Amino acid sequence: MDIDYTQEERQFQQQVRGFLDENLPRGNEMWSKRDAWFKSLQAQGGWDVPKWPAEFGGPGWTPVQHYIWDRETAGRSLPPVLPFGQVMLAPILMRYGSKEQQERFLPDIRANKVNWCQGYSEPGAGSDLASLKTRAVLSEDGSKYVVNGTKIWTTMGHMAQWMFCLTRTSSEGPKQEGITFLLINMKTPGITVKPIFTLGGSHHVNQVFFDNVEVPVENRVGEEGKGWTYAKGLLQHERSGIAGISRTLTALSKLKKNARSVRVGDRTLLDDSSYKRKLAETEIELRALEFAELRSLADAQQTGEPGTASSILKLKGTELQQRVQELTIEAAGPYALNAGFKEAGPKFSKMGMMMYLNGRAATVYGGCSEVQKDVIAKRVLGIKD
Repeated sequence: MDIDYTQEERQFQQQVRGFLDENLPRGNEMWSKRDAWFKSLQAQGGWDVPKWPAEFGGPGWTPVQHYIWDRETAGRSLPPVLPFGQVMLAPILMRYGSKEQQERFLPDIRANKVNWCQGYSEPGAGSDLASLKTRAVLSEDGSKYVVNGTKIWTTMGHMAQWMFCLTRTSSEGPKQEGITFLLINMKTPGITVKPIFTLGGSHHVNQVFFDNVEVPVENRVGEEGKGWTYAKGLLQHERSGIAGISRTLTALSKLKKNARSVRVGDRTLLDDSSYKRKLAETEIELRALEFAELRSLADAQQTGEPGTASSILKLKGTELQQRVQELTIEAAGPYALNAGFKEAGPKFSKMGMMMYLNGRAATVYGGCSEVQKDVIAKRVLGIKD
């Protein structure tokens, strides 16, 4: 693989840097100028939806351009965009949704007018997602589904207006064949959202209950019983995003800078041979994973899907995220226990513990590490049961 940028790619890199320097809101302007930021992105030719193909208003970037964008934005604070609509659901609607669904939902997703959440996991159906039991029964006149059951670990479900949801419409045959993909308005009568507070003390996940919730049949994506096929494609997009390789490289760079400020006797922590070795080993693995990411982007450019390489990225990417978080805690020392209290010790220690605690879930959500290893063994290495 040629790792050098072409002249055109270097020009694109400079274009991205110049655009960010000129247009990115900073500090207190992050929210007040959020709308202007997204308008400036859209005016660039679809930069507001960088992963979308040109036919749906995206920039139609090459894999290397995607890579450059991720690297250049990873170290900057961008106005937040929840990934569920733009990154996860949108590709499914583009590929499997009806024309009416595309016209109805994609514009609002792009304009950040609607928050979506993901209704996948259930109590007893997390890693074995195909065992889900939330039931959707088609009415006699065929106009609606009636949904009963529960979903759990629903990120931002308390803020979402819509949910894309996997439901069971049949118990006959293989369990994967009886699953249907529905789009559910969260204001529909019969939906209850209850908060779950995480180890880090924050509320961003929930449990959602459905009690005779009526969903119009036109909110079904694709065919009844084919939801598992659509869900697998969505999970590939999710896992590629969860890997967060560019973000972890940025976090590692900041950690090295912070380690220079921590005194250990008459030296800095970065001079400690043991700690320096851990940093070097982590960076080597991260750099190697970059190439796997580029191969995955190249596959996606040809097929429209990230492919099974997304499991490799998710597995190693989340492990390396956690390793950087652990090294951050090690650098902070006893001051890491100060999270949420008065300022003490190095400035990075306060957020370090919060990131560490919340980061414990990274190897679980989006398909736990054990599931990713099974996927890699069967679909990448071709190992049969």
